[in-house]
Amino acid sequence: MTPLYWLAWSASRLVFRNLFQCRVYHPERVPLNGPVILAANHESYLDPPLVGSSLPRPVHYLAREDLFSNRLSGPFLRGLNSVPVDRGGGGAKGLKNILERLLNGDAILIFPEGTRTYDGTMQPAKAGIGLSILKSHAPVVPVRVWTYNAYGRHRRVPMPDMIAVKFGHSMPFDAVREKAKACPRPEWRALYQQVTNETMAAIASLRPVRDED
Repeated sequence: MTPLYWLAWSASRLVFRNLFQCRVYHPERVPLNGPVILAANHESYLDPPLVGSSLPRPVHYLAREDLFSNRLSGPFLRGLNSVPVDRGGGGAKGLKNILERLLNGDAILIFPEGTRTYDGTMQPAKAGIGLSILKSHAPVVPVRVWTYNAYGRHRRVPMPDMIAVKFGHSMPFDAVREKAKACPRPEWRALYQQVTNETMAAIASLRPVRDED
């Protein structure tokens, strides 16, 4: 962890533990080493620090590319392991940056929906997540967060309400990746849509009940 990341990580844990009724389920399902894609639903601005502070390893986050050109936000985002991408994360440059982090053995957090929910329900996913999965060799861990009531779009400031995060079982996608190597290019879209659908279904299936599985 960079010094800035450690400070943010420590502060987030302190805030979530003391100001929110924070619950974390199954963080042990995330590998401690090696590349991994954390695919999560997106309910509020609390989601990135909640997911990151729930794990003992550094997590890399996606941020809009234009934010990195600012003299203040640029160094701050880099210190927090942010990855410059377009909003959907599916642009060529953004995809290259994501794959570089994964090749380096890093954990990267991706929100397939691309933006925060408007009403607390999950939205359709963008294509970027499926393409990122097929192009990489990293396992995918579905993640479900519940932060909408505390800091959804309907709130100007966070409320000290219950928040939670649950990590699912790893999804290797080895068979689909092998199929993608040999399939004609026109079939690629169907494959990464399949991967996207399976990932979103895995996220949606997670429930905040400890003894459920």
